[in-house]
Amino acid sequence: MKPFPRDKFVFLCGFLLLFFISVLYWLLFIPPSSSASSKLIFIKKGTPLKKVSEILNQEGVIKNRHFFILLATVFGKKAAIKAGEYEFHTQMLPLDVLDALVKGQVKHHLVTIPEGYTLSQIAQLLDDLNITEKENFIKKATSPALISSLDLSQWAGATLEGYLFPDTYHLFREMDPEEAIKMMVLRFKQIFKPDLIGRTSELGISVKESVILASIIEKETSLPEEKPLISAVFHNRLKKKIPLQSDPTVIYGMKDFNGNLTKKDLNRPTAYNTYLMVGLPPTPICNPGKDSLLAAINPTPVPYLYFVSKNDGSHYFSSDIEEHNRAVWKFQKSLKK
Repeated sequence: MKPFPRDKFVFLCGFLLLFFISVLYWLLFIPPSSSASSKLIFIKKGTPLKKVSEILNQEGVIKNRHFFILLATVFGKKAAIKAGEYEFHTQMLPLDVLDALVKGQVKHHLVTIPEGYTLSQIAQLLDDLNITEKENFIKKATSPALISSLDLSQWAGATLEGYLFPDTYHLFREMDPEEAIKMMVLRFKQIFKPDLIGRTSELGISVKESVILASIIEKETSLPEEKPLISAVFHNRLKKKIPLQSDPTVIYGMKDFNGNLTKKDLNRPTAYNTYLMVGLPPTPICNPGKDSLLAAINPTPVPYLYFVSKNDGSHYFSSDIEEHNRAVWKFQKSLKK
């Protein structure tokens, strides 16, 4: 048997090397598509690299799933891929895709927490958007360890109700609920600065009491110009030891509220029934916005003790019971005729 000619062997090796380099170049530096098509891909927690590569390959984000696994293995990133929702496009190179997965460059969503939402409502909203699970969010927001770590134990007590500041946040799917909570509490602290804390002392109330009061104001009116007036009514009642008689507090203390507040409900004894008790309820009843927080510690200097809805979103304020009764007749009882 004749030996394989040396020149042919060299040619074959050169050809194979060139072929290998060409394939490697094609895999590394030529994107899957000549046009950029956006792809939203969700990687669940615990998804193995093999499955991740299959998903990316099926969506046209990478050209070869085996090569992608090899890349992740060679660069020691096999176990470093982070779960989450990613926005890729079909002109990305495999190393860029791998880098995004390792760094956890997930897609962020602008999520607005409305003013006046309760802890439970915030948890439900984030659950509906697949940001965090409701149960896990509530569990974290009532965790003594987390509340303590946020330096809120002296204010919040057993729950972070009132301290999850309503604002627009950049959140992402299946994020750690603790991370979302910390963002909201940080925003609260940015709004409720030391000068506002000092103002609570001037009024003779604690920070916790001012947040409780702000939460009630938030639920009583949506009009910024009315909030200091509502605040004045409650401050005046607290000084005179008159029950606040706030419907929203009663509703918060009910587990079975059906949307219709009755006389029976107003006579039901709970820790939040401000018709039967004097003073503030034990905790905030929602998460108030900036206007309500400021109003709680800056009541308008007026003698008002009563207010009644005018059925147009605004309220009529009174200083004595006779004037208040006339307003109730005008704006409420006359409508029932």
